[in-house]
Amino acid sequence: MEKSYFPMFVDISDMQILVAGGGRIALRRVRTLLKFTEQIRVVAPLVCKEIEELVKMGAVIWSEARYDRKYLKGMDVVLAATDIHAVNQKIVEDCREIEKESGKRILVNTADDKTRCDFYFPSVIKEEEIVIGINSGGKNPGRVKQVRKKMEDLLHSGICCTSQSVREE
Repeated sequence: MEKSYFPMFVDISDMQILVAGGGRIALRRVRTLLKFTEQIRVVAPLVCKEIEELVKMGAVIWSEARYDRKYLKGMDVVLAATDIHAVNQKIVEDCREIEKESGKRILVNTADDKTRCDFYFPSVIKEEEIVIGINSGGKNPGRVKQVRKKMEDLLHSGICCTSQSVREE
């Protein structure tokens, strides 16, 4: 039986977060995380221009290096978003080893192997006090994109932002 993930909103403002990788997937993760925290370190030998700009602005810290286990020290959440499958797998393995050694759980997500993830990184819409997370568990990213667009359109139209009650399903 395939696992089903519970959508949960968590305060990550004080968590230490590592994003391994400097490309477009890493950039998307960083941009989303910056809506919720300022505790982001990127480790990569090279980063895209947009991440470089975020570093210059002081929004993220960049360790200009290849991934090494030492970067996991003190981390609460790790996102493996390199373009090298073996490196992403090593990051997951290192997180698991550190957990066994220290007893401290490190939540890990790898962009290229959903079976090794503790959590799925959602598509996030944040409009003022409203936060919406959308995810298909990697099964249908196109559908997630469609739903996101519709939700954004609804938020911007003001239709769903009236005083009508909303119920949990």
